[in-house]
Amino acid sequence: MGASAEQFLSSFNRIEKWLREQLNNPTNMGFSEMVRKLARKKELQVAFYQDDLLQMAQLRNAIVHERISTDFVIAEPNEWAVNRLLEIEKSLIRPEKVLPRFAKKVTGFDLTIPIKDILAIVARKQYSQFPIYDRGVFKGLITTRGLAVWLSVESLKGDIHLEGRKAAELIERNYKESNYHFVSQETTIYQVEEMFRSQIRLEAVLITKNGNPNGNLLGIIRPRDLYNILEKE
Repeated sequence: MGASAEQFLSSFNRIEKWLREQLNNPTNMGFSEMVRKLARKKELQVAFYQDDLLQMAQLRNAIVHERISTDFVIAEPNEWAVNRLLEIEKSLIRPEKVLPRFAKKVTGFDLTIPIKDILAIVARKQYSQFPIYDRGVFKGLITTRGLAVWLSVESLKGDIHLEGRKAAELIERNYKESNYHFVSQETTIYQVEEMFRSQIRLEAVLITKNGNPNGNLLGIIRPRDLYNILEKE
């Protein structure tokens, strides 16, 4: 057996062991059946790799069960197949977490900050998200999209007057449906991708150590951040 086949089988066996562990080690369930069963679990990435895994299972069977002799197999996986299986193994068994990739300094703002100050920060620093707190308690997330909606609604009433108007007004009127989600630093990037797919109004995922909204912000993820990752990779 060649080195490629040995490397392929080693990776395949590690994936098979992981699949069994996710299903509490069933005794009478084959690889393909485990893949199909786990593909139904949205929190795992199995569905994303289902077709590849089923094809890899056929190749594995050809290597193990259809060999002509101990040292000669009919099917020898090529470099692409080996690398693809190793890539799948890494994604399933050691999925990348939100930190450190999305670690960044995130500025929080007080509930009493004037709306005109928020607009000035958007113009000067091009911030697009404003986590709002009231004495350390998270109250909501103001975004440039929300600001635009609020300004549009206000303009229908006539001239917009900003004097004396605070962030609290934006939170109260414009964010009845949550546009944010908090996650812990142990959350996988795949889980965040699923959040953006399933939650239409979600504009940002905020990261704290334990997912506590009132904890220190360790990072933030916007849809375009994930898009940039996919573009590069």
